[in-house]
Amino acid sequence: MTTDPSPTPAPSADEVVLRPRFWVPLGVLLLAAASLALRPLWGGALWLALATGLMGLFLLLQTALLRLRFAPEALLVSRRDTVIRRFPYDAWIGWRVWWPALPVLFYFREEKSVHLLPMLFDATALREQLVQRLPPTFGEPPPPDPASRDLA
Repeated sequence: MTTDPSPTPAPSADEVVLRPRFWVPLGVLLLAAASLALRPLWGGALWLALATGLMGLFLLLQTALLRLRFAPEALLVSRRDTVIRRFPYDAWIGWRVWWPALPVLFYFREEKSVHLLPMLFDATALREQLVQRLPPTFGEPPPPDPASRDLA
């Protein structure tokens, strides 16, 4: 893992930039609004709504500004055209997308650190790129093949 705050050129043909996905931040903002319904029952509901709303706004801003880029040798986190973090694939130990039916969190582990990211990008494209760029021993087990089910 290295930090490289220098501007980088636009993604090349062998890089994939994941599209942003606003569902998680909007869901957090919806939870903040829904927690206001608890005000008659609990005096702390306003503080809960405020904290949750601030987190939702922060995630919304991050979704608009940050991009994940899959380069041939590393996963890059960039803000506009500036790479702010680089995660070389050869340092990865494993990865997982939590709650695959409704992906909310992306976890990956490097040799020296663990990372947990909210799902602010296209989860399907993320899985495809991870499977393509990392050996099969990494990550989630493959989904069951419907053709291999025993229907007897």
